[in-house]
Amino acid sequence: MRSGLVILFSVLFLSGCGMQSIPTAKNDVEASLSEVTNQYKRRADLIPNLVATVQGYAKHEKETLEGVTQARAQATQVTIDPSKATPEQIQKYSQAQGQLSSALGRLLMVAEKYPDLKADQNFRDLQAQLEGTENRITIARQRYIESVKQFNNLVTVPPTSWTNSILYHHEKLPQWDVSADEKTKIEKPPEVKF
Repeated sequence: MRSGLVILFSVLFLSGCGMQSIPTAKNDVEASLSEVTNQYKRRADLIPNLVATVQGYAKHEKETLEGVTQARAQATQVTIDPSKATPEQIQKYSQAQGQLSSALGRLLMVAEKYPDLKADQNFRDLQAQLEGTENRITIARQRYIESVKQFNNLVTVPPTSWTNSILYHHEKLPQWDVSADEKTKIEKPPEVKF
């Protein structure tokens, strides 16, 4: 019994403990995923204002506006609990947000048809806020990816992985991935016409 405890404490000591770094890294992952969802919520909150502004100028673009509204509704229905995120939940969440990004892209293309809309200060302000939000989303996702990488290293790479296998038993966490629709867009470069 005593030799077992000596071995246990020796392993923990030699492993650089990891007793604090593993839980701290897990907390960092949860916080960074919460920031990703926070930025997506910010975007979802801006969309009704953008849609209302565009509606004033582009009344006959009903299909595009309804598509954005529907995609926003679907994206806000998909939620994720950072402390219990599974690869499937992250993929479903990412897919819903990708559909919303696609719908927003179509909406901004509609704006190109209406010079008065493009000149409207409210529209320009909302567009700038959406662009800023998209940048914030990108940064939040990058931070999430990095925090998952750091956590996964702690739970899989010795010596801290030994502490994990003895005390915590955490599995590797799923990494952020783009939806199939977004992968298609990445693989096919955009066509630019003048």
